[in-house]
Amino acid sequence: MGTFIKTPTSHTSEIMGDIGFDFVVIDEEHAPFDRVAIDMALLGARAAATAGIVRVARPDAANILSALDDGAIGVLVPHVNSVEKAQQAVIAARYRGGRRGFSNSPRAGRYGGLPLPMHIQRSDEQTAVIAMIEDPEAVEVIDAIARVQGIDAFFLGRADLAVAMGADALDAPAVCKAVERICRAAREASMRICAMVANAAESALLTELGVSAFVVASDQTFMRRAATSALDEFRSKWAAA
Repeated sequence: MGTFIKTPTSHTSEIMGDIGFDFVVIDEEHAPFDRVAIDMALLGARAAATAGIVRVARPDAANILSALDDGAIGVLVPHVNSVEKAQQAVIAARYRGGRRGFSNSPRAGRYGGLPLPMHIQRSDEQTAVIAMIEDPEAVEVIDAIARVQGIDAFFLGRADLAVAMGADALDAPAVCKAVERICRAAREASMRICAMVANAAESALLTELGVSAFVVASDQTFMRRAATSALDEFRSKWAAA
Protein backbone atom coordinates (compact mmCIF):
# COMPACT_ATOMS: atom_id res chain seq x y z
CA MET A 1 0.00 0.00 0.00
CA GLY A 2 1.35 3.38 -1.00
CA THR A 3 0.35 6.92 -1.88
CA PHE A 4 1.55 9.74 -4.10
CA ILE A 5 3.49 12.62 -2.57
CA LYS A 6 2.69 15.92 -4.29
CA THR A 7 3.97 18.40 -1.69
CA PRO A 8 7.70 19.24 -1.88
CA THR A 9 8.66 18.70 1.75
CA SER A 10 10.06 15.93 3.92
CA HIS A 11 7.05 16.01 6.23
CA THR A 12 4.39 14.36 4.09
CA SER A 13 6.43 11.29 3.18
CA GLU A 14 7.51 10.98 6.81
CA ILE A 15 3.91 11.17 8.02
CA MET A 16 2.75 8.55 5.52
CA GLY A 17 5.53 6.22 6.59
CA ASP A 18 4.77 6.82 10.24
CA ILE A 19 1.12 5.91 9.64
CA GLY A 20 2.23 2.64 8.11
CA PHE A 21 2.23 3.01 4.34
CA ASP A 22 4.68 0.58 2.76
CA PHE A 23 5.89 3.05 0.15
CA VAL A 24 5.44 6.57 -1.17
CA VAL A 25 5.71 7.75 -4.76
CA ILE A 26 7.31 11.18 -5.00
CA ASP A 27 5.70 12.72 -8.05
CA GLU A 28 8.20 14.75 -10.02
CA GLU A 29 6.07 14.41 -13.16
CA HIS A 30 2.94 16.19 -11.93
CA ALA A 31 4.09 18.14 -8.86
CA PRO A 32 6.61 20.96 -8.24
CA PHE A 33 9.62 18.86 -7.27
CA ASP A 34 13.19 19.83 -8.06
CA ARG A 35 16.35 17.89 -7.10
CA VAL A 36 16.55 19.41 -3.62
CA ALA A 37 12.87 18.79 -2.88
CA ILE A 38 13.14 15.17 -4.03
CA ASP A 39 16.16 14.73 -1.78
CA MET A 40 14.19 16.05 1.21
CA ALA A 41 11.14 13.92 0.48
CA LEU A 42 13.32 10.82 0.29
CA LEU A 43 14.94 11.80 3.57
CA GLY A 44 11.47 11.93 5.16
CA ALA A 45 10.67 8.48 3.78
CA ARG A 46 13.87 7.08 5.23
CA ALA A 47 13.19 8.68 8.60
CA ALA A 48 9.91 6.76 8.76
CA ALA A 49 11.34 3.53 7.30
CA THR A 50 9.10 3.56 4.27
CA ALA A 51 10.24 2.90 0.71
CA GLY A 52 10.67 6.00 -1.43
CA ILE A 53 9.97 5.73 -5.17
CA VAL A 54 10.31 8.65 -7.58
CA ARG A 55 8.01 9.08 -10.56
CA VAL A 56 10.52 10.83 -12.77
CA ALA A 57 9.45 13.71 -14.99
CA ARG A 58 11.92 12.74 -17.71
CA PRO A 59 12.99 9.13 -18.23
CA ASP A 60 16.51 10.10 -19.25
CA ALA A 61 19.69 8.75 -17.70
CA ALA A 62 20.56 11.91 -15.75
CA ASN A 63 17.13 12.22 -14.16
CA ILE A 64 16.94 8.56 -13.17
CA LEU A 65 20.48 8.73 -11.79
CA SER A 66 19.74 11.74 -9.57
CA ALA A 67 16.67 10.05 -8.05
CA LEU A 68 18.59 6.87 -7.28
CA ASP A 69 21.64 8.70 -5.94
CA ASP A 70 19.34 10.60 -3.56
CA GLY A 71 18.23 7.28 -2.11
CA ALA A 72 15.14 6.23 -4.05
CA ILE A 73 14.62 2.47 -3.96
CA GLY A 74 13.05 2.65 -7.37
CA VAL A 75 11.86 4.78 -10.26
CA LEU A 76 8.41 4.91 -11.78
CA VAL A 77 8.98 5.67 -15.46
CA PRO A 78 6.06 7.28 -17.31
CA HIS A 79 4.92 6.48 -20.85
CA VAL A 80 6.96 3.35 -21.47
CA ASN A 81 5.36 2.63 -24.81
CA SER A 82 8.08 0.64 -26.56
CA VAL A 83 10.73 -1.99 -25.96
CA GLU A 84 13.40 0.64 -26.60
CA LYS A 85 12.09 2.94 -23.84
CA ALA A 86 11.92 0.04 -21.41
CA GLN A 87 15.49 -0.94 -22.22
CA GLN A 88 16.71 2.65 -21.83
CA ALA A 89 15.16 2.89 -18.36
CA VAL A 90 16.84 -0.33 -17.25
CA ILE A 91 20.21 0.74 -18.64
CA ALA A 92 20.01 4.05 -16.77
CA ALA A 93 19.07 2.38 -13.47
CA ARG A 94 21.56 -0.51 -13.33
CA TYR A 95 25.29 -0.73 -12.87
CA ARG A 96 25.83 -4.33 -14.02
CA GLY A 97 24.24 -4.79 -17.39
CA GLY A 98 23.53 -1.06 -17.54
CA ARG A 99 25.28 2.29 -17.64
CA ARG A 100 24.32 3.98 -14.40
CA GLY A 101 26.92 6.59 -13.55
CA PHE A 102 28.88 5.55 -10.47
CA SER A 103 29.22 7.53 -7.28
CA ASN A 104 29.06 6.29 -3.72
CA SER A 105 29.21 9.80 -2.28
CA PRO A 106 25.44 10.52 -2.21
CA ARG A 107 22.89 9.06 0.22
CA ALA A 108 22.58 5.84 -1.81
CA GLY A 109 26.25 5.08 -1.10
CA ARG A 110 26.00 6.19 2.53
CA TYR A 111 28.07 9.26 1.74
CA GLY A 112 31.11 7.20 0.91
CA GLY A 113 30.43 4.56 3.56
CA LEU A 114 29.84 1.79 1.02
CA PRO A 115 32.89 0.62 -0.95
CA LEU A 116 32.54 0.36 -4.72
CA PRO A 117 31.65 -3.35 -5.05
CA MET A 118 29.18 -3.31 -2.16
CA HIS A 119 27.44 -0.18 -3.43
CA ILE A 120 27.09 -1.67 -6.89
CA GLN A 121 25.74 -4.95 -5.57
CA ARG A 122 23.25 -3.40 -3.16
CA SER A 123 22.01 -0.86 -5.67
CA ASP A 124 21.40 -3.42 -8.39
CA GLU A 125 19.68 -5.80 -5.96
CA GLN A 126 17.44 -3.18 -4.35
CA THR A 127 16.54 -0.84 -7.20
CA ALA A 128 13.12 -1.36 -8.77
CA VAL A 129 12.35 -0.19 -12.29
CA ILE A 130 8.60 0.21 -12.73
CA ALA A 131 7.18 0.91 -16.17
CA MET A 132 4.00 2.95 -16.45
CA ILE A 133 1.83 1.48 -19.17
CA GLU A 134 -0.48 4.30 -20.16
CA ASP A 135 -0.47 4.48 -23.95
CA PRO A 136 -2.43 2.42 -26.50
CA GLU A 137 0.77 1.77 -28.47
CA ALA A 138 2.32 0.23 -25.34
CA VAL A 139 -0.60 -2.19 -25.07
CA GLU A 140 -0.01 -3.30 -28.64
CA VAL A 141 3.54 -4.48 -27.79
CA ILE A 142 2.98 -5.28 -24.13
CA ASP A 143 4.22 -8.87 -24.36
CA ALA A 144 7.55 -7.68 -25.74
CA ILE A 145 7.88 -4.97 -23.08
CA ALA A 146 7.16 -7.54 -20.37
CA ARG A 147 10.09 -9.62 -21.61
CA VAL A 148 12.62 -6.80 -21.19
CA GLN A 149 15.13 -8.00 -18.61
CA GLY A 150 15.28 -5.60 -15.68
CA ILE A 151 11.75 -4.24 -15.78
CA ASP A 152 10.45 -5.29 -12.35
CA ALA A 153 6.83 -4.21 -12.49
CA PHE A 154 4.09 -2.56 -14.51
CA PHE A 155 2.02 0.36 -13.24
CA LEU A 156 -1.44 0.52 -14.78
CA GLY A 157 -1.90 4.05 -16.09
CA ARG A 158 -5.64 3.74 -16.48
CA ALA A 159 -6.42 7.45 -16.53
CA ASP A 160 -4.03 8.19 -19.39
CA LEU A 161 -5.27 5.12 -21.24
CA ALA A 162 -8.84 6.35 -20.86
CA VAL A 163 -7.95 9.81 -22.16
CA ALA A 164 -5.98 8.40 -25.10
CA MET A 165 -8.82 6.05 -25.99
CA GLY A 166 -11.46 8.75 -25.77
CA ALA A 167 -13.17 6.98 -22.88
CA ASP A 168 -15.09 8.81 -20.16
CA ALA A 169 -14.28 6.46 -17.27
CA LEU A 170 -11.63 4.07 -16.02
CA ASP A 171 -14.08 1.18 -16.24
CA ALA A 172 -14.97 1.81 -19.88
CA PRO A 173 -14.93 -1.45 -21.89
CA ALA A 174 -11.90 -0.46 -23.99
CA VAL A 175 -9.88 0.48 -20.89
CA CYS A 176 -10.85 -2.72 -19.08
CA LYS A 177 -9.82 -4.79 -22.08
CA ALA A 178 -6.44 -3.02 -22.20
CA VAL A 179 -5.92 -3.53 -18.46
CA GLU A 180 -6.69 -7.23 -18.77
CA ARG A 181 -4.17 -7.56 -21.59
CA ILE A 182 -1.47 -5.72 -19.62
CA CYS A 183 -2.07 -7.86 -16.54
CA ARG A 184 -1.99 -11.07 -18.53
CA ALA A 185 1.37 -10.15 -20.04
CA ALA A 186 2.74 -9.30 -16.60
CA ARG A 187 1.54 -12.56 -15.07
CA GLU A 188 3.05 -14.59 -17.88
CA ALA A 189 6.38 -12.82 -17.30
CA SER A 190 6.13 -13.32 -13.50
CA MET A 191 6.09 -9.55 -13.11
CA ARG A 192 4.51 -7.50 -10.33
CA ILE A 193 1.62 -5.16 -11.11
CA CYS A 194 0.76 -1.90 -9.37
CA ALA A 195 -2.29 0.31 -9.79
CA MET A 196 -3.86 3.43 -8.37
CA VAL A 197 -7.24 2.77 -6.79
CA ALA A 198 -10.01 4.85 -5.26
CA ASN A 199 -10.99 2.42 -2.51
CA ALA A 200 -10.64 -1.11 -1.12
CA ALA A 201 -13.52 -2.43 -3.22
CA GLU A 202 -11.73 -1.44 -6.40
CA SER A 203 -8.53 -3.07 -5.18
CA ALA A 204 -10.39 -6.35 -4.69
CA LEU A 205 -11.40 -6.39 -8.35
CA LEU A 206 -7.86 -5.68 -9.53
CA THR A 207 -6.39 -8.30 -7.22
CA GLU A 208 -8.18 -10.90 -9.32
CA LEU A 209 -6.11 -9.71 -12.30
CA GLY A 210 -2.85 -10.08 -10.37
CA VAL A 211 -2.37 -6.56 -9.00
CA SER A 212 -0.55 -6.72 -5.67
CA ALA A 213 0.55 -3.13 -5.00
CA PHE A 214 -1.89 -0.27 -4.65
CA VAL A 215 -1.47 3.50 -4.65
CA VAL A 216 -4.27 5.30 -2.85
CA ALA A 217 -4.85 9.02 -3.37
CA SER A 218 -2.07 11.48 -2.45
CA ASP A 219 -0.97 13.66 0.43
CA GLN A 220 -2.96 16.53 -1.10
CA THR A 221 -6.09 14.39 -1.41
CA PHE A 222 -5.84 13.24 2.20
CA MET A 223 -5.32 16.81 3.39
CA ARG A 224 -8.28 18.07 1.36
CA ARG A 225 -10.56 15.32 2.66
CA ALA A 226 -9.59 15.91 6.28
CA ALA A 227 -9.92 19.69 5.97
CA THR A 228 -13.28 19.39 4.23
CA SER A 229 -14.55 17.02 6.91
CA ALA A 230 -13.46 19.35 9.71
CA LEU A 231 -14.96 22.40 8.02
CA ASP A 232 -18.25 20.64 7.32
CA GLU A 233 -18.44 19.45 10.92
CA PHE A 234 -18.01 22.95 12.32
CA ARG A 235 -20.38 24.53 9.81
CA SER A 236 -23.08 22.00 10.69
CA LYS A 237 -22.64 22.78 14.38
CA TRP A 238 -22.85 26.52 13.75
CA ALA A 239 -25.93 26.09 11.57
CA ALA A 240 -27.65 24.02 14.25
CA ALA A 241 -26.86 26.68 16.86
